[in-house]
Amino acid sequence: MEKRKGIIAGFDIGGAHLKVTRAQGGRIVEAVTIATPLWQGLHNLASALDEAAPIYADADLNAFTMTGELSDIFPSRDIGVAALLAQISTRFPTGEKLVYAGPSGFVGVEQAARLSADVASANWHATASLVAKLTGNALFVDMGSTTTDIIAIKNSAVANDGYTDAGRLLTGELVYTGFTRTFLFGVASSAPVHGRLTPLMNEYFASIADAHRILGVLDEEDDMHPPADGKEKTVDGSVARLARMVGRDATDLTSQEWGEVARWFSEQQLRKVHDAASLVAGILARDVPIVGAGIGRWQIRRLAERMDRGFVDFADIIPVNDAVRGQASSAAPATAVALLAGYPL
Repeated sequence: MEKRKGIIAGFDIGGAHLKVTRAQGGRIVEAVTIATPLWQGLHNLASALDEAAPIYADADLNAFTMTGELSDIFPSRDIGVAALLAQISTRFPTGEKLVYAGPSGFVGVEQAARLSADVASANWHATASLVAKLTGNALFVDMGSTTTDIIAIKNSAVANDGYTDAGRLLTGELVYTGFTRTFLFGVASSAPVHGRLTPLMNEYFASIADAHRILGVLDEEDDMHPPADGKEKTVDGSVARLARMVGRDATDLTSQEWGEVARWFSEQQLRKVHDAASLVAGILARDVPIVGAGIGRWQIRRLAERMDRGFVDFADIIPVNDAVRGQASSAAPATAVALLAGYPL
């Protein structure tokens, strides 16, 4: 298949973020992630597309994948897919448009409407397919703000057991935990404080972003949504929020002690991902590395160490300009559809 010429834009329309990349000359040259809280209305998608317009305005081809159909503004996934496809048609009335439909490959918008089960939440399949083409064998792990995808790549093929969200939750290929937006009671029910295992307040007082901010491993640009209390995104602010989870005030413990509590939550998250990854990796040889993508690559590196596997950043295997390596890896599904649609590898 001959390589397409021109500029290819890739889009990953999520329920919390819009990710857009630009491929030119066979390389990713621009990438952006924009907060897009679809649960507050589709006008947020329109605003995010306006903001990203400089990346895709002159594209010869626009390629799309999505997970935003899961947003609770839609009564069902089918209706969500149809609504997002309608947004694509309205926003891009002319020019070539392709929608990623998993095992059905890239299809036009009209055909995508008839393949909603393939289109829905297929972004993981797009990225895994690109990794399969580029590596041959890998354990692919993409930790975003909200979820973690864990996919076996074997003999240059995506070796998934599940496909839908429900199916992948059962197989361990989808773990509903992410690097910033996950509620702390989603990774643990208690935390050690002064040597006592303290049950958590079952309230949204803090998120895992607070734990990672306290640990100093959070890139603030990756935490795009307001914190639980709507206050400042600082270490002190995060400590105050974390303290509420265990029924305390920030002054009750030292900074070092709060750091240990934060470390506990990050560790509990890693254990959940490790458990799932151990299941998914069962079909792979011991020397197969982990390819990591998403804003949670710090956590994925720790996973690779724990599993005694090498770690390869997604940005290290794709054609990408140095200036946007991190952004392209964080926006991996948008990167994948741009490269898969425009530059068959």
